[in-house]
Amino acid sequence: MLRLSVSEIISKIKAEEPFHAVAEDYSFTIKIDSYAYYICAAVHDGHQFRKELWENCIHTEYERWYEEDPATKQMIASHPIVIAGCDSRFEYDLNRDPENAIYEDAWGKQLWKEPLSKQEKDFSLQKHQNFYSVIHELVHKIESKYGAAIVYDMHSYNWKRWDREVPIVNLGTKNIDNERFGYFASSWCDSLSNIKLPYHTQTTAAINDTFQGNGYFLKYITHHFNNTLVLATEFSKIYCDEIAYVLYPEVVQSIEKELQVRIPEHAASFYKSFIDLK
Repeated sequence: MLRLSVSEIISKIKAEEPFHAVAEDYSFTIKIDSYAYYICAAVHDGHQFRKELWENCIHTEYERWYEEDPATKQMIASHPIVIAGCDSRFEYDLNRDPENAIYEDAWGKQLWKEPLSKQEKDFSLQKHQNFYSVIHELVHKIESKYGAAIVYDMHSYNWKRWDREVPIVNLGTKNIDNERFGYFASSWCDSLSNIKLPYHTQTTAAINDTFQGNGYFLKYITHHFNNTLVLATEFSKIYCDEIAYVLYPEVVQSIEKELQVRIPEHAASFYKSFIDLK
């Protein structure tokens, strides 16, 4: 894996060059084995937290992990294009717009003992901007190459905090063009409902049940690219014990193996339908 500046990463994408890299500030990783018509992303996978912020942060390391999306990068690691955040959303949230990316409070609890300085905020927001500069160039390259693109935006959520039965997988589609792309959201939901997982006799999947897909990552791409569909896909944390802080590697591996087949099949169906309509 190379350590590259944002400009070097963008240059490689423009040249359609395969590469594996980490951003020079270690804020995100990107892997491009080939320039396929689909992209996989895990913007909340990261757990890094700048050391200079530790003493000022009220939330514990466990509390931060609890609200992150651990192992979501591993679930999609085998696919040809994978981009993932390395930093915790508690430093800056890649799924929020720049004006709201740095939390003052998080899930009802004040985050900082003392307000962050402008310098501290600017340092984090530059990393946010760098990530979106790369995302913009990447989606532009894929949409320009194929005429359309599909992005699998992988997340997770804490199912134990709900006081009702919730699906194992939730798709958020409120902010996609449902008139054009609703069928592909439904077909993706159907495919996910057939996943076989350890300890579960049936994988339940639903659209806009627990979350509606209001993230900035989806909104940014949807706003800037007319022929790119982003599917915000959230697994409930049945792959870990969110209270005990224990990851279940056999469940993560099962999800990864299922997605190795299901993502390419679904992406191919999306691309074929787009080509047939041209």
